[in-house]
Amino acid sequence: MKVVVIGSGPSGLHFAATALQRGQAVMLVDIGNSGPAVPAPQSRYADLKRDLPDPVGYFLGKDFEGIEVPLDDGESEYYRLPPSKNHVFARPDSFVMATDGITPLASFGQGGLAECWTAGAYPFNDHDLAAFPFGYDELAPYYATVAERIGVGGRGDDLAPYFPVHAHLRAPVALNESSARLLAAYDAQRASLHARHKARLGRSRQAALSSDMDGRGGCFQCGRCLWGCPNGALYTPSITLRALRQDPRFTYLGGRYASHFLLSGHDTIRALHVHPAGGGAAEEIGGDVFVLACGAIGSSALFLRTHWFARREILVLDGLMDNRQVLAPFFNIAMLGRQGDPASYQYHQLAVGLETVEPAHYVHGQITMFTTGAAHPVIQQLPLGLQQARKVFRELRSGLGVLNLNFHDDRRAGNHITLNPAAPDASGGPALSLRYRPRPDEDRAIRDALRPLRKFFRDLGAPIIPGMTKLRPMGASVHYAGTLPMSAERKPLTVSPTGQSHDLANLYVADGAAFPFLPAKNLTFSLMALATRVAARLF
Repeated sequence: MKVVVIGSGPSGLHFAATALQRGQAVMLVDIGNSGPAVPAPQSRYADLKRDLPDPVGYFLGKDFEGIEVPLDDGESEYYRLPPSKNHVFARPDSFVMATDGITPLASFGQGGLAECWTAGAYPFNDHDLAAFPFGYDELAPYYATVAERIGVGGRGDDLAPYFPVHAHLRAPVALNESSARLLAAYDAQRASLHARHKARLGRSRQAALSSDMDGRGGCFQCGRCLWGCPNGALYTPSITLRALRQDPRFTYLGGRYASHFLLSGHDTIRALHVHPAGGGAAEEIGGDVFVLACGAIGSSALFLRTHWFARREILVLDGLMDNRQVLAPFFNIAMLGRQGDPASYQYHQLAVGLETVEPAHYVHGQITMFTTGAAHPVIQQLPLGLQQARKVFRELRSGLGVLNLNFHDDRRAGNHITLNPAAPDASGGPALSLRYRPRPDEDRAIRDALRPLRKFFRDLGAPIIPGMTKLRPMGASVHYAGTLPMSAERKPLTVSPTGQSHDLANLYVADGAAFPFLPAKNLTFSLMALATRVAARLF
């Protein structure tokens, strides 16, 4: 059987890894942009200014694109991706997308958008999976499989009701001082905090190694997570890609832009139509089984273009989802007067869960301490002049943190991906068109979450800073899902509980397009588990 997978993100790679383990040969088709090697891999963050030949270019970019952010625009981010990640978001000219109400990111890089993830590995529980055609017990073995492959740190604590404790959890990376003090403040009053605010705090689940595993080094607290982990402690999908390319049964076909499928009859795919990214004649890649794993937007585009080129049919894929995110900076008073240590794990080490009346509408938060990172996104948003803001920031930096809140989303008619025949793309077909409108109750849900969480953080001794809470624009979370949802009922534009398309018999969907509901949690770990399950059930 010839298996063709489209996309080298977390879904495609973990589908491929499982198929190979089950004895299948796999071809993975990808454009596959790649980035530079990590420089000075033994150096810590604070040493890079000395150790790099061009530290300014590394931190700010050749053309200073790392600081190209308008002042006081109301939408500036507290996080800025560094120039070393530019390749992740580079798009081919053939990919054209018109948007309305959402500004999504797309990746054609090796590893996909998860090359820039913050390694939050949170399993969905039964409440999160209520709209899926299976529950946690069905998915748990696949979470365990993925955790064993990539290395996930975590433990059972007060967050266990929200993040089930599955097999193969490793010891988490050591806490930085500010996180440790915040957790100690919580432990001293956990019962009363939960009773008053319905919120719990605990260790986040991190796809980051505290000790060596499979040729990857454990975290040595270098503070370089954002720019690219120098020893592979922080998992990215490109690590799996490198491993799979050592298997003679795995073929990586890079430099190809997948346009659409060619059909044999009404409901069977005979080949994938691709264009060389560098130009040249189109190619056809035959196969027996085809797997969409290029992200909800990319997979939707392939599906839509297939019907356009085969029948000149414009379909509308309703149900586009994305997590709304809110960033709330806070100050950990226990760190006042203490020197921060940039030689520490940079991403979230703690998480918070807020219960709601409807359990599936649980609000999930990740807590990141400002140990390293460019200071200008925070300084420019302080209500002070530049010089004053710099002085205040230096004094407060060790205790600054950001609470990143995620809210659930559900499928709604009108939030869709379709094609616009009036705007052709470079392949000669209609360009992609996306439309999104927020949930009608979104504003109330955000107010209802921030009210108890402000009191919760105040009681922890880490008050949320007034006037600095930010609503991130739709699309910023990169948690896109829902356009080809799983359904126990056979109906058009859906897939079966095992990921098989109800429209095209030899097509399987192994990414977020198949989600019928989007919980508040980061979805990358569940993407990997879902793809592993689809492959395991198929082979």
